[in-house]
Amino acid sequence: MAACSMWGNQTTVTRRLATLGVALLVMTSFAGIGIAAIGANNAQDEDAQVRVAHLSPDAPAVDVLVDGQAALEGVEFGAVSDYLALSAGEHTVTIQTSENETVVFEGNVSVEAGEMYTVAAIGEVTEETFEPVVYEDDFEMPSDENATVRLIHASPDAPAVDVTVAGTDTVLYDNVSFGNASDYVEVPAGDYELEIRGATEENDGEVVTTVNVSVEGGTAYSAIAAGYLSPDDEPADTPFEVLLATDSSGEMMGTETEMDGTETEMMGNETTTEEM
Repeated sequence: MAACSMWGNQTTVTRRLATLGVALLVMTSFAGIGIAAIGANNAQDEDAQVRVAHLSPDAPAVDVLVDGQAALEGVEFGAVSDYLALSAGEHTVTIQTSENETVVFEGNVSVEAGEMYTVAAIGEVTEETFEPVVYEDDFEMPSDENATVRLIHASPDAPAVDVTVAGTDTVLYDNVSFGNASDYVEVPAGDYELEIRGATEENDGEVVTTVNVSVEGGTAYSAIAAGYLSPDDEPADTPFEVLLATDSSGEMMGTETEMDGTETEMMGNETTTEEM
């Protein structure tokens, strides 16, 4: 297997409560309800391209209202949305729990045009560390023989980690801590057994778990470490897993459903789960 360059540069952009409105605003179709950009014109240079991941392992399912209209219902842990074109400007968002309609956020949110983002709800409700984190999806498309992949660390009971390829000396991710994302790195397409280790200076820490991941050529991915390494000791029985979200692929197209039912074609993403 060809050696891959080491990842050491981590990027974190945190926008707290106001960003949560944007985060859940653009989550789409997990409960059979689609939502498109509110007032969007589907022009990528005039809209923000935004997707959302619900990665808080003890957070309940939520419903979302946008500008007073019901948009989403029952959005649960592990959901990663398609990218949506969200019109620049201000929108009123209400977020409430699905079970008893307790409002957890209400306010106006603004979005900017021309960039791609993943907005992830991370942390724990019981520990009062729940927050949205915004990651800029700044990747270059790889060749047909290679994939480009980054790691997002969203497992609240996992230490800072190094990730190595089993049976090789290759280090893919170096010292990625909770809430952070590595840079993208280009790797040969294929199947990988990855060793997740506690971070050390020599990248030789104890292997805490291994995961099997398959990546295709000409595709950009985010590998998202989520859930609990030790769920028996935590407030929710949400075991550790790696969600492999497709950031961009030359062959992949999705649909976005307007609130009036109109469908428009757009670039989308697929999400697969690679478990322990």
